[in-house]
Amino acid sequence: MSCVTLIGMPGSGKSTVGVLLAKALGFDFLDTDLLLQRREGMYLQDILECRGIEAFLDAEEAAVRSLTCQNTVIAPGGSVVCRRGAMEHLRALGPVLYLRVPLPELERRVNNITTRGIAMAPGQTLGDVYAQRAPLYEQYAGAVVEVAPRAALENTVAAVCVRLNELDLTDIP
Repeated sequence: MSCVTLIGMPGSGKSTVGVLLAKALGFDFLDTDLLLQRREGMYLQDILECRGIEAFLDAEEAAVRSLTCQNTVIAPGGSVVCRRGAMEHLRALGPVLYLRVPLPELERRVNNITTRGIAMAPGQTLGDVYAQRAPLYEQYAGAVVEVAPRAALENTVAAVCVRLNELDLTDIP
């Protein structure tokens, strides 16, 4: 397996679980939000405020499509599913797993929604974003990992490992 990508809503634990998963697999770890910030020379929230959502999504897609890595756990931003090209590239790199967290748990975890750099229109709630993106996460994921409210990180990492072992990886680079 070349790379493993974790997708999901902001607050789903992609980065935190990703670091632990990378250690468990002996892989590197890459947070594409950090890559995007380096490429654009500004924080996520600043990109959104200065350039708007569409330009943000375009820049995110370009950053993701620039990836050439192996043996890496990738944690993209939650909005990566809004651009087909970005998701096709991630799927070509290896298995994509959706960390599905119930909305009430996400609302408990995400308390900085207006400053976190979440690609959402003015007036949208986290619930609105969840309703919009959940079908996309389902569409692009090779497997879904259910994340229970207040689940221990170790349990989530173990569940991801189980799902990886269940996947047929013969068609994945």
